[in-house]
Amino acid sequence: MKYVPIPVALLEIGKPLPVDVWSASGQLLLRKGQPITSEEHRDKLHAHQASSTPADALAWQRSYERMVHAMLSAGADVQAIGKAPMPSEIRATDYVEGEQLNGGWLDLQEVLRGILYQGGLAISPLERLAGIEKKALELLAADADDSLFCLFQALADSAQGYSATHALLCAVVCHMTSFKLAMPEPQREALFSAALLMNIGMARDQDSLARQNTAPSAWQRTLIQEHPQKSVEILQGFGIDNPEVQDIVRWHHAPDAPEGLPSTAMARRVLAMADSFIAKMAGRKTRASLPPVKAVRSMVMGAEGVGQGIASAMAQAAGFYPPGTYVKLANGETALAVQRGARANTPWVIPILDKDGVALGKQVCKETTSPATTIASAVTPEDMKVTLSIDKVRKARARIHSL
Repeated sequence: MKYVPIPVALLEIGKPLPVDVWSASGQLLLRKGQPITSEEHRDKLHAHQASSTPADALAWQRSYERMVHAMLSAGADVQAIGKAPMPSEIRATDYVEGEQLNGGWLDLQEVLRGILYQGGLAISPLERLAGIEKKALELLAADADDSLFCLFQALADSAQGYSATHALLCAVVCHMTSFKLAMPEPQREALFSAALLMNIGMARDQDSLARQNTAPSAWQRTLIQEHPQKSVEILQGFGIDNPEVQDIVRWHHAPDAPEGLPSTAMARRVLAMADSFIAKMAGRKTRASLPPVKAVRSMVMGAEGVGQGIASAMAQAAGFYPPGTYVKLANGETALAVQRGARANTPWVIPILDKDGVALGKQVCKETTSPATTIASAVTPEDMKVTLSIDKVRKARARIHSL
């Protein structure tokens, strides 16, 4: 049997282990229920390349992802989450193979967040990343507007954590933009993979930065500057040896670096632009989120040369008011964008508040092409106290063709 290395550094001394622990050669080191008794004991396990069966490894990873999600939902500090040990209990449901990767975007977010938080200690990362990519591309192909809606709504929810949502949304926007630019398939695939993993070198710190009340400190600025190379090193440790994926990640903060591979030049620029575009629309404790139309304007106005074509393609792909964001209509109603329209500035919307700020009880999709429903301005998620469930949005969108 091929055994899977376990993150020995994340095992808590004195707590019972929820799995049998084996050496890389198949020798039983610890039985399920036995604890690590000391630091010396932990060192011995590390020296014997402590491992578990593939089924136990994946179930343990799912248990860890559940724990992280629960801690985030409870408002736990990200650094405390980062220091949390592997859980000492695995539920029977954690052994249900593929359960999380058969769900929607929030399920993928939970799995990806676990990998990003564990970094180089992640269990079975290649198999899980392949599953995330496959399912993400299936969801995107099935309904791009639903995909954008789910992820832009998640971007505004700090309880979900920022790093995984940012990664998924960047990957989606990059993928949609790459088709607008007619990029070759190998570059599209490398770009998608790179977008998911570009910040794995600082994922927990990325979430801390999103929540802190002060500007980045000197050491945090150094971390931001150095994380692309650290991310590449983690990818190499995973066994991701695609030189284009590594190159895109390495230079995503310096897309025009002359050291970059010629074949990734366009992909590097697309990822760098998407990274900045999405970050501007994510609120911080130190600043409000930038409305999408202003983020688009900033992106287009700041682009030069090849960048102008990329900015235009990205704006057309996501729209000026992407699904999942909020707008104020000319008639005074506040609405939720739910589907891109014929033009980048004319999405389909569902009004949710009347002109007096009273919640509307009926969900009806409207085009924003008439004088009464044209968009007057964008509304930031921080200003919203009401939203709609994804089920209500999907039911309303299903009636668009009959309007």
